[in-house]
This record gives sequence, structure tokens and C-alpha cells, in this order.
Amino acid sequence: MFALNESIHYYLCQHYVDMRNGINGLYTLVKSQMHLSPVQGDVFVFFSKNRRSVKLLRWDTDGFILYQKRLEEGTFEVPRFNAHSGSYELSWETFCLIMQGVSLRSVHYRKRFKIKRTGA
Repeated sequence: MFALNESIHYYLCQHYVDMRNGINGLYTLVKSQMHLSPVQGDVFVFFSKNRRSVKLLRWDTDGFILYQKRLEEGTFEVPRFNAHSGSYELSWETFCLIMQGVSLRSVHYRKRFKIKRTGA
């Protein structure tokens, strides 16, 4: 019910967000700036300007869940927007690395077979 896992799509907001925004403010950002539907069960990821806080907005069948994490020390590494593909989507692996504090610049993925998911 409240779990996050690899079967969910994760979308990164491409600018820093005022962490005073709650569910309604983040919902509006998803609709108006990201041009995505917030009620499909996807997770939308928002970082504060100082990158010490992150909020996750997710629709859970009958209402929204808002997750928040604030670091007591250090910052989150925010990946760069891919302008060529226009993609806001994060892989589950990248999302987990960000949440665990692993530097994305030092990670090297070895080639593996992967079935590509199609958008719903």
C-alpha cells in the first residue's frame, strides 16, 4: 500500500521546489509544469534548493501520499535533465542511489539484459 518499488515510474521535477508546498501545490506543479497526470500511481520527485530535502508525491488508488525526507547532514545529488530525450523519468536504481547518498558520477552499470517498459 505505502511501498515504493521498481514497478512504479519515477519522474523528477526539473527545478527546485519550495518545500512549504503540500499535496495541492505539488499536484499543481505536476499538471501545469510537468504536463503529466498525477493520478496514475507514478511517483513525482521534488528537491529543495539546498538539496537537503526531498518530497515524493504518489497517488494510491483513492488519495495522495506525500513522503518527505530531510537530511541532517549532507545533500542529495540531483541528476541532470536529459534534454535530448525530454525525459523526466528516473530508473528505480537511480532513485535508490540518490536516496542512499551514492554519487551518481562514480557509479558504472555493467551491461545487463533489460525488458523495456512501455508507457500506459
